[in-house]
Amino acid sequence: MSILERCQGRLRMTVAIQHQPMRMRFSALVFTALAVSLVTSATSYASGPQIVRSKDPVDLVDPMIGTSSSRWMLYPGPSMPFGMVKLSPDNRKHAWKGGYEYNLENIMGFSHIHSWITAGLLVMPSVGELKTVPGTEEDPDKGYRSRFRHETEVASPGYYAVTLDDYDIRAELTCTTRTGFMRYTFPRSDAARILFDLKFPAEFKYDVQWAYIRRVSDREIEGFSKQRTHDGFCSLQNEYVVHFVIQFDKPFRSFGAWNSKGTQRDTYEVHGVDDVGCFVEYDTDPGEVIQVRTGLSLVSTDQARLNLSTETKPFGWAFDAVRDHARNTWNDLLGTIQVEGGTEQDRVKFYTNFYRSYAARTIWSDINGKYLDMNEQVCQLDDPNSPVFGCDAFWNTFWNLNQLWALVTPDVANQWVASLLEIYDRGGWLPKGPTAVEYSSIMVASHEVALINSVFQKGIRNYDVEKAYEAIRHVQTTPGRAHPGGGLVGNRQLEPYMRLGYVPHGPGTTKHHFGTKEEGPVSNTLEYAFDDWNVSQMAKALGKEDDYREFIKRAHNYRNVFDANTGYVRPRLASGEWADAKSRYGDQVRHDSWVGMGFIEGNAWQYTWFVPHDVGGLIRLMGKEEFNRRLEQGFVESSKANFNATGDLYAHYPINHGNQPNMQAAYLFNYSGQPWKTQHWVREIMDKYYGDNPVDGWPGDEDQGQMGAWYAMSAIGLFEMDGGGSVKPVYEIGSPLFRKITIHLDRRYYPGKTFVIEAKGCSRKNRYIQSATLDGSPLSKCWFYHSELVDGGSLVLEMGPEPNRSWASAPGDAPPSMSGSSE
Repeated sequence: MSILERCQGRLRMTVAIQHQPMRMRFSALVFTALAVSLVTSATSYASGPQIVRSKDPVDLVDPMIGTSSSRWMLYPGPSMPFGMVKLSPDNRKHAWKGGYEYNLENIMGFSHIHSWITAGLLVMPSVGELKTVPGTEEDPDKGYRSRFRHETEVASPGYYAVTLDDYDIRAELTCTTRTGFMRYTFPRSDAARILFDLKFPAEFKYDVQWAYIRRVSDREIEGFSKQRTHDGFCSLQNEYVVHFVIQFDKPFRSFGAWNSKGTQRDTYEVHGVDDVGCFVEYDTDPGEVIQVRTGLSLVSTDQARLNLSTETKPFGWAFDAVRDHARNTWNDLLGTIQVEGGTEQDRVKFYTNFYRSYAARTIWSDINGKYLDMNEQVCQLDDPNSPVFGCDAFWNTFWNLNQLWALVTPDVANQWVASLLEIYDRGGWLPKGPTAVEYSSIMVASHEVALINSVFQKGIRNYDVEKAYEAIRHVQTTPGRAHPGGGLVGNRQLEPYMRLGYVPHGPGTTKHHFGTKEEGPVSNTLEYAFDDWNVSQMAKALGKEDDYREFIKRAHNYRNVFDANTGYVRPRLASGEWADAKSRYGDQVRHDSWVGMGFIEGNAWQYTWFVPHDVGGLIRLMGKEEFNRRLEQGFVESSKANFNATGDLYAHYPINHGNQPNMQAAYLFNYSGQPWKTQHWVREIMDKYYGDNPVDGWPGDEDQGQMGAWYAMSAIGLFEMDGGGSVKPVYEIGSPLFRKITIHLDRRYYPGKTFVIEAKGCSRKNRYIQSATLDGSPLSKCWFYHSELVDGGSLVLEMGPEPNRSWASAPGDAPPSMSGSSE
């Protein structure tokens, strides 16, 4: 049973007070303990002193890490794994990296949706004068904002609390997958209220095209907000309706509302466009608690009510039971990897990064499997437990999320593939970034191809395999276009790429963020070639020899944009001539911001390494000595900036771990006969780039779990350069942070029970591998097969303070590449 199924399974189990069939891989003892905790948690918090728990994995997660200068999807509030509801405080104006800013000590309210280009339903309790606008960051008194102090803030997976100082209100939040649950403790007041605002600042502006709210009773209100986000950058027109049902555990004294025409007290409904909201009012005694629970759906108000009634039925109004349910669900997930050793800081960073890998992306289907597709049609999933997901692009997730999901939660990986194929069925195309199940052209290439192929290659196949192959082949052979449901689909420069063997540079390269249909960034040649390789591998595994030969040939297209005279990838005109070259990095075309002369969010230095499927071939083109010299020089230079492109000036640095294009860089040394440098620089990135506090968590763009998953995989000492897409996937070895790592394998997908990694003598100083054994036999290479991991066993590493330059450095020790080793 997957993590997501276990969430719903616990709900059914609690209603029936009996266990579901034991299909999960956690012990019966743990499962029983969790069941008991749900049944008893409603009263446990009132029963006297609590037993002090030892630190479970969930206790080591700090959701406040990295909440300064962070994206909308990196929030401190509670959610479930991939939850639709991400109920969290907001305090920023509309801005890039909007949402919650740690350094701003006032709060606008708590909104329910923190997904890419999607927002909705902000809640704010208050007392005193009625205000229906948020106010500003600089002057919170102009609206209903409140000041707060960080010492009153508490955050853990599934729970957030803060004291709103201007109102003397204690706010506590928890949630289930599709519902929010709030507990507000008020002071004495004859003007206490809870306010609901449908239009508020978010990272991406949205219009409220039509909204309606009505009073159902003195304990319930319902409504909807039809919203639209248009984003020219990613050719997206995201239209969605947030349907909601809101219930209160105490009857309210009055119901009021506002719209652009003004405020109405003691009314029963409101409708309008743009600025629409409502409030309920109470007379409160000192310390009086009022609880609110909310259900959401993108389908209908009836579906929102179904989500609310189904997911909260086991708990009633027991806030702490809901909080415990969220905590236990996260602990189950995080407990799939157990670590021993390392420092407390290492463990906090590990489990926080692990947590972020499952927090930002979103389930959009309802509890019964209904969802709204890109054509605004209501659809029904065959299996409601395998939901439809949304996110922004899968741009380079093959270096992070794909690896982690398939290793520790293969059923989650399977569900992501099933979701992509569901969207393909409905819209005829795989999505780059299915935000609220809408198509977009966010980022470049179609790296959902790499996700589907790697999941398939690892034997995770509970979906229509032939349809999966059809879908990835389709997107790599059919030029991109506009979709009638909104947005763009496919690869924009696929036609010239197939005709010329590369994406040509020209005036069109800078005409649009991502180029035109005729011309575009040279970096797209590299991205398309990698996806071609992924199609070739799936074709090979399925015995489709003609397709295999076609796509493996195309996978070599990266060579067509490598300039042997300079040793760098270089923009090339349709005529075959090279574009003019001007850059501090290898005299190559570059740009000073994130778009411009031929490289998406990067430069020629970074993209020259972008050949995940054929590093050995790249070494032959560059020469091993130059490969190692240049790479080492880049790390030395970039370490001064902690491996981040300060100010998002992506092209000003060689190594930029704060963005996707070269997150693989430290592992390249495994291919060039210097694996000890991989061990060194991986540790340096984990130590210097990744922080453990709100201001210094992820200096760059954590981007929906990508930075988090890279850290989680690297901290256990594993990585996949090609994303696990080869017919026989391999793991490369880095430098584990912990002396012992136990990976609990899912027996429904993998034959083994556990895989244990021991790093004997491991410490901050002892980062270099001296020798290794795999299942008791000597291992002289810095890699091994996925099949050798998932059948259970152990990898034992002897660690030391100085490099062993003879281990795994012989010509035949490099991990496999498309065109063979570099020798």
